[in-house]
Amino acid sequence: MILNPAIITLILVSLLTALFAVYASIIGYRIIRAWNIESGSESQLALERQTYLISSVLTHLFAIGLFAMFFFIYTVDRIHPLFTGAMCAAGSLNVNRYGYPALVVKLAGAVLSGLWLILNHADNQCPDYPLIKTKYRFLFVVTAFCVFDAYLVTQYFLNLKADIITSCCGILFNAEAAGISGKMAALPSIPAKVLFYLSAALTLRSGIHFRITGRSAGLFSCFSGIFFFVSLVSIISFISLYFYELPTHHCPFCLLQKEYRYIGYPLYAALLTAGIAGMSVGLLERVRGPESLEKRLPSLQRRLSLIAMIGCLVFVMISTWPMLFSDFTLEGY
Repeated sequence: MILNPAIITLILVSLLTALFAVYASIIGYRIIRAWNIESGSESQLALERQTYLISSVLTHLFAIGLFAMFFFIYTVDRIHPLFTGAMCAAGSLNVNRYGYPALVVKLAGAVLSGLWLILNHADNQCPDYPLIKTKYRFLFVVTAFCVFDAYLVTQYFLNLKADIITSCCGILFNAEAAGISGKMAALPSIPAKVLFYLSAALTLRSGIHFRITGRSAGLFSCFSGIFFFVSLVSIISFISLYFYELPTHHCPFCLLQKEYRYIGYPLYAALLTAGIAGMSVGLLERVRGPESLEKRLPSLQRRLSLIAMIGCLVFVMISTWPMLFSDFTLEGY
């Protein structure tokens, strides 16, 4: 293991989040079985006190977890000089078999944690906590990802050895490389662009429709999810090429480096915001029903849809900027 304050912090945060999520799930199981807001029994009062504590602590831990995902990428990017052949986070993550699975699970966990925080916020708006059982059932899923994330992050950092030879991003994200990274890099740019801008247009159009009519929340949520996935693929397929101004450089991590003005951080933050806020609109639509929620959910969904649309627009604008204002022409190669 490479001793580094950032690495130790990331391991401790992931372990602490996983342990408390497991504890919260145990309490959540009791709440699902015995919660009765109309009861004044001692056990009900104990459950109410516990859910206040759990809700408050998880809100902070999951918020830290969202930040930890970016800190994880930043850390693995900063340690790349320790490995022969690595030029950025792509090479550091390839040092052992836990690196890329840890990143994927951390990303999925961040999205699920964000959705849980929004569900928890909606539940706390009502005095009768109409979503309390739903959010604790959802917490079981989030907890599973937290535990898996803690395992993979710990294994990844424990198995880092400075004398390992790895591959650089130019090999891992190459059109001729084997695996899904090579397939994404090999996608033809024009169809990829059409799909990217079409998914953005459908997301914004369905968002405007939802804000005007209050209908089709599920459709907007679905398009937001598609936009999130398509954008991740598009970064590797063609967006990163315009920032590097190189027709063969598909790395999604070099965007986070100083040479490219750290443009990856606002780019990924905008995408994560758009994805979580957009998908949460549909999630909240599915839990509508309790009378106490009817007056509060529409305004919350409208705010979230606006946040998602702003995130989508910011991501598209950042991605489009070098296409319009640089001399690089991808289709010329």
